[in-house]
Amino acid sequence: MLKLVVLLLCTAVVATDSKKDVAAGPRLDNHQLYKFSYRTEVLLDRAGGSKTSSAGYRITSDVSAHLVWRDPGNKDDQLIQLAMSDVGVESVAPRSKRDLLKGSTAESLMGKGPLGALTRPYMIHLRNGKVKAFYSYREEPAPIKNLKRGLASLLQVQLNTGKVIENDVSGRCTVQYRATNGQVTRTKLLETCQTSETGFATYSQVLGVSKKASSVTSFTLSDGFIESAEAEEVHILAANSRRSAAVKVVSRQSLKFVGRAAGPLEVPGKDVASVVASVDAKLAAVGVMAEQVKSQCKGCPTLVEHWQANKDQFEPERLSKVMAPRSFLAFIQSIRKATEEEILSVLKSASKTALPQVVDAVTSAQTPASLDAILSFLNFTDAKGLVLQERFLYACGFASHPNERMLQSLLDISKGKIGSSEIKESVVIIMGALVNKLCHKGGCDSPTVVQVKKMILEGPESTEVEAEIQMFLLSLKNSLLPEAIPIFAKYAESEVGAFCTIALSALQRYDTKLITEEVKSMVNRIYHQNRRIYAKNVRSAAADVILSSNPSYEHVKNLLLSIGNLPHEMNKYMVSKIQDILRFELPASKVVRHAMKDMMSHNYDRFAKVGSSSAYSGFMAKTADVSSTYSLDILYSGSGIMRTSIMNIYGASSGATLHGLQVAIEAQGLETLIAATPDEGEKDLESFAGMSALLFDVQLRPVTFFKGYSDLMSKIFSMSGEPVNVVKGLILLTDHSEVIQLQSGVKASAEFQGGLAIDISGGMEISLWYRESKTSVNNRGALVVTGNVTVDMDFVRTGIEVSFETESSLDFITTVQFSNYPFLVCIQMDKTTFPFSEYLTKYESLPSGKSSVSSKGRKQLVPGSEFPLHQENSNMCKKVFDSDW
Repeated sequence: MLKLVVLLLCTAVVATDSKKDVAAGPRLDNHQLYKFSYRTEVLLDRAGGSKTSSAGYRITSDVSAHLVWRDPGNKDDQLIQLAMSDVGVESVAPRSKRDLLKGSTAESLMGKGPLGALTRPYMIHLRNGKVKAFYSYREEPAPIKNLKRGLASLLQVQLNTGKVIENDVSGRCTVQYRATNGQVTRTKLLETCQTSETGFATYSQVLGVSKKASSVTSFTLSDGFIESAEAEEVHILAANSRRSAAVKVVSRQSLKFVGRAAGPLEVPGKDVASVVASVDAKLAAVGVMAEQVKSQCKGCPTLVEHWQANKDQFEPERLSKVMAPRSFLAFIQSIRKATEEEILSVLKSASKTALPQVVDAVTSAQTPASLDAILSFLNFTDAKGLVLQERFLYACGFASHPNERMLQSLLDISKGKIGSSEIKESVVIIMGALVNKLCHKGGCDSPTVVQVKKMILEGPESTEVEAEIQMFLLSLKNSLLPEAIPIFAKYAESEVGAFCTIALSALQRYDTKLITEEVKSMVNRIYHQNRRIYAKNVRSAAADVILSSNPSYEHVKNLLLSIGNLPHEMNKYMVSKIQDILRFELPASKVVRHAMKDMMSHNYDRFAKVGSSSAYSGFMAKTADVSSTYSLDILYSGSGIMRTSIMNIYGASSGATLHGLQVAIEAQGLETLIAATPDEGEKDLESFAGMSALLFDVQLRPVTFFKGYSDLMSKIFSMSGEPVNVVKGLILLTDHSEVIQLQSGVKASAEFQGGLAIDISGGMEISLWYRESKTSVNNRGALVVTGNVTVDMDFVRTGIEVSFETESSLDFITTVQFSNYPFLVCIQMDKTTFPFSEYLTKYESLPSGKSSVSSKGRKQLVPGSEFPLHQENSNMCKKVFDSDW
């Protein structure tokens, strides 16, 4: 028995000793100098580019390492000194004529001081294969220390399979290890990395940037010691609107063991801190995570100089050309580096015609200095400054990454004296858009957002003035707050038609999951007029909500049964709407098809209704990257006068949808012009015509053409045919900025921006002499999207830019001839032939001013077209043109 106990104890001791001898990470021996060859390189190219075509550089060196101190109680607790020597710098893809680095030495490129700092020894505290501390000299340049951190991070390895959280030059990251037979693979999950440097991204996914990243390091080990380490990290950034506009950043590291020699002995000491101090008191623990590097632009123009050189591009007549948005994007970058005083100087020096475009750029920059400058410049008590004030507000609404301070500024403006009632409306409406964007990125509980939410949610009940109620409803429509749904449900049944249509159009923007059965019942009450009579445009809006909110079989069946009992033109509109849902395979098509199997619902008597009203959807463009669809809904009164016209354009990419544009024209109370009888529920409507626009998910302040009979008659006799401007200016659509911290210690700065110069106008002409009316919506635009990635190491700067640009126009014209009955109605949607260009530019430069730039591009003309609508429209247009002839 005693022998058995002794045997078990001995076995336990042996087992314990053997467990202690299993290394947790690489171990260095005392009195040994380990020698390695080290290489790190960074390559920039388009996503499908090869190494030979890439821009970038490679740094090579010898590396020596030796053990400085080891914890006597833990063989895996080590202090190691590293030193780089024989440093070289070369291009990754040598070019005989344009190789800037050919013939240069590391000292001639870096300078004696930075090179001396790079080759100066430093220390790492390695415990169980993890870097616990990094010791270097505080005064060394940040890019040099980051390169040293990159080498130290490459030595971090564990010898067993598992997932851990590690700190290295990239930040605090989750890492997956897989170990088999002397091979270890380290996969860093880059999406988990937490760093101190944060950028910003575009609010809309359709207009945003997609990223793919991977980081894999393969270790070969012998007796637990690193024989080689090969790391590759790849980052691909692409514009969602066009995936070919993509940039690839590749970082590689290679460390190979070449031999060993006799080295220094261990330094005695109790702990790491005391040992480091005894070796070199100037060494300090500066952290293994990368330091921020402030890029100094040498020779770059000041903001004022930039403005003086490019101000002509901001004149109104240039806004239809691609140089306008391209200059706009470059100007924003310059503004973001400027002080408040410099920005104010440009605002004050700009011409009267260019100033609105400058306001667009300053507001879109979204820096504290730019916001302070524009608020200091604008005087909201002055009613004459309406144009500039509204341009500022719209730019806030379109802001790519607004912050709480911007919303607070608008809240302060709303509480102060405002000289124009239109501006007061716009301030509140745009605040709703900012609330939506701030809530989208998790700021719904911030103090300012809470305050504004309370204001707009309580707003409709706080006043009896119709214009103010409408203002709050439009703000809530922009906010998309779930708490606003009961408010919209209430005002959808209002006696005021404008409130009804705003509330119903707002409900249509919500996720169908938020539309409860109670809300659906309310919308059905409106459509079927269970409690009171509604105007046709209200009922048609209710029908749109029913059909777009995951309708039940019963709801669809009842809607189909109503056809034939509706006002004349509304019958035709509903037939056209149902046919469009089936033809274009819209979400409700399945349940509609099911309901139409019932002959009571689907028969010739119902679906043979005639009229001019219509609903039609189609594709504007369909590519692998993004699809763009349009819809055009037109509802006429029984007398043949246009009641509502709604044009929508949507963009979809990777499962996300963007409401790019909506232009709604509404007219009412015009029957007296042709001595016609108003339709049911519209007898006492005041003469009115106006237009409302929604642009990039932001509802803008509606525009009134005329209101009241006297205003109508004066406008008829004074109509010049000139369109009324709805929105005009420069919009920052895509705005993505980030710093990519590579494991090698190198930083890559990525910027994607998209700028749009846009001019949307609309008009309405009525000729009593020719008995003809014409409404038009004209859309002009120029778009530029650029993606730029730069790696700046002070001694060499390399980068790549991908971009695409286009100019286009879209016209929507409705002509009604009411000289005879039935009226002739012709609808046209025309897209002109437009150019489309793509460019790729690679550049490298040295502090000496020596540089190399290579560019290539591709241009094409995309033929114009007239978008198809229903066949009846084509037949009617032929009659209109024949009568004109």
